[in-house]
Amino acid sequence: MDKPATRYTASDALMSGLYEAGVSYIFGNLGSDHADIIETMAKAADNGTPLPKVVLCPHEGAAMAAAHGYAQVSGRAQAVFVHVDVGTQNLGGGISNALHGRVPVFVFAGLTPYTIEGELPGSRNRSATYLQDVSDQGGIVRQYVKWDYSIRTGKNVKQLVHRAIQIAESDPKGPVYLTGAREVLADDAVATPLPLQKWRPIAPAGLPPAGVAEIIEALQNAQNPVIVTSFAGRNTACVAQLVRFCERLAIPVAEERPTHVNFPADHPLHLGYLAAPHVVAADVIVVIDCDVPWMPSSKEIPKADARVFYIDVDPLKDTIPLWYMPSDRFYKADAAVALGQMNDYLDGAAPMDQARHAQRLATVGKKRDDLQTALEKKRKAPADNVITPGWVTNCLRAEVNDDTILVNESVTSGASIFDNLARNKPGTFFGSGGSSLGWGGGAALGTKLAAPDRDVVYFTGDGAFFLSNPSSVYWSARRYNAPFLTIVFNNQGWNATQENFKRLYPNGGAETLGDCVSLSPSADFAKIAEAAGGALAFTVAQADALPAALKQAMVAVRGGRCAVVDVRMKAI
Repeated sequence: MDKPATRYTASDALMSGLYEAGVSYIFGNLGSDHADIIETMAKAADNGTPLPKVVLCPHEGAAMAAAHGYAQVSGRAQAVFVHVDVGTQNLGGGISNALHGRVPVFVFAGLTPYTIEGELPGSRNRSATYLQDVSDQGGIVRQYVKWDYSIRTGKNVKQLVHRAIQIAESDPKGPVYLTGAREVLADDAVATPLPLQKWRPIAPAGLPPAGVAEIIEALQNAQNPVIVTSFAGRNTACVAQLVRFCERLAIPVAEERPTHVNFPADHPLHLGYLAAPHVVAADVIVVIDCDVPWMPSSKEIPKADARVFYIDVDPLKDTIPLWYMPSDRFYKADAAVALGQMNDYLDGAAPMDQARHAQRLATVGKKRDDLQTALEKKRKAPADNVITPGWVTNCLRAEVNDDTILVNESVTSGASIFDNLARNKPGTFFGSGGSSLGWGGGAALGTKLAAPDRDVVYFTGDGAFFLSNPSSVYWSARRYNAPFLTIVFNNQGWNATQENFKRLYPNGGAETLGDCVSLSPSADFAKIAEAAGGALAFTVAQADALPAALKQAMVAVRGGRCAVVDVRMKAI
């Protein structure tokens, strides 16, 4: 017997609209408000309708981080489905990370039903639906999203989906938030396909012609120029443009708290991952895609007569109320487009004076030699057999390759990653771009799903590991066959908190500081991952035991199993 004809609902339009918009995955934690979504998936399975694949994440924070990680690698917005107000709250700081990291994420949450007595399909039928009725659910995340709205009819759901993705993927990219009650998800919809080419993101903008000429003239005449960047490499095509531009004018690049591969680390013009020493000496500074190129409260700031040019997709940082970096010019422009314009300008200009070009190369070469000499001293095995972050990353050099993707959420140990595992290939290093810890585990899961043929290594501290919802992360990683290696820099405390306290109060409160920052006795982090997701668990406290553990861990990952190496360092 033929099955009865099924209705086409707003839920069907929502799910098919996401698929048509290029969403591959829904990282979800579903609730009672998603009954129509589940029915849509069941109908699609019966009739072969393609929809995004659902990746169940038992905690919403892990789901948000996974969508963030996937979008960073793929360049496309992914979806997160959460349960009404409580699920929205459980997104936590992940929504802030996506905003400040300029990462497109489509978040959908149900709303509590708006009928009580069975007036419409989906009316309230559980006591919890009363407790989840809040006056402004969107207000929970409004200051962290680019757009929020609620579905009001089934007749234009696809248009809402395409508008949301279009906004999320337009620079500065970021998260969007859509809600819908059960009654409206069950509403009749229109099954009209929408051509994706009519809903493209805003085209990237460039520099005004006068700005191109002014910047290049300043750089050509400079004695000691420098380019500072943090996230120009989020568009991998930008890296080659930046390399070409810098080579032609012999301009060095310093990366400041980078979240992407912005410039090849082995390039002769790369000056490492601390901008301050180069900023203070420069007479011309070009900042490209960087939120905080220097700390105004420190002594390491540009000279009063230094010329500063700011090129950024968000040069005034509209989402940060108190922010200013006085500069000669601010340009709202896409870094790859702007660098392409400047390279085109140089194509038609007279070559740079060769003597000045050679002098700049020699100066940068001396600085690089000094940096490399200092790094080599840090790579020696610890004489006391106590593990250091530098020793961990030095040992890991033997286990990674140029295609390995590093996901970094270490804080006070992060410099060792740049020192020993510096990346040369665009798209092989990612940070969150925000300040909310707990991102890395879910991000590593999303990264592996986006790059299944690549090794993924995730770095975290013990404090951040607590915040990463590890039971959810490793359970999902096993279920969806997305193995990665986790390195826990375990100093048994909140070292960043301790370091900041000592900067502000160098002579105060030391006798009680341990009560505020100590995480001793340490949790058994590797065993948490083993219990939740079958990860191979290592706890290593001796430096000479580390190389063998790392080798076994990477073998396990390449064999399809997560591995966690809990590295016990000197306690703070």
